[in-house]
Amino acid sequence: MIDNETPEPTGSEDQDKAVEAELKGVPEDMLDDTPVDGEDDAEGSLEEALAELRNDLEASKQETLYAKAETQNVRRRMEKDVADARAYAATGFARDILSVSDNLSRAIDSVPAELREDDKFKGLVAGIEATQRELDKVFGQHGISRIASMGLPLDPNQHQAMMEVPSDEHDPGTIVQEMQAGYMIRDRLLRPAMVGVAKKP
Repeated sequence: MIDNETPEPTGSEDQDKAVEAELKGVPEDMLDDTPVDGEDDAEGSLEEALAELRNDLEASKQETLYAKAETQNVRRRMEKDVADARAYAATGFARDILSVSDNLSRAIDSVPAELREDDKFKGLVAGIEATQRELDKVFGQHGISRIASMGLPLDPNQHQAMMEVPSDEHDPGTIVQEMQAGYMIRDRLLRPAMVGVAKKP
């Protein structure tokens, strides 16, 4: 019959117990907490890996912010391009139709005063003037406006000086004659006004 005896402790266990017993009375601040060889290296590599991951995360955040900003800029540019396309879609056609307006104005200006009173021509003159008014109305609906010139100082952004006219009545650089009307389409120049400006005699 085998007795159930407790196994005797090994030599190493005896040594551990002996060391623990000896250290019981020693204050903790006197004990050496120096880590075992290799423990420092493992902690250092973990900290380095963590720092690297944090740097990667920060870089990813910055790239995401830049991408969002660029997307927003592209969206705004596209919206502006669409708005400009709508606002200035008629630019080419309007520039071509200006010659029609010029011819109507010349036709009205060339009618002598006596013919305007003549019953035979009254209807014709009224029809031309009505056509001119209708054309001006259509221009206004599409943001096309005539550039003011007469009596104003020359503005190189809107006026094109074709000649100088000696004048004592006006300051030099003042527009005293308009050879061809100029037009704007909203805030853009459609055609500059061709003008004559005053100069000292």
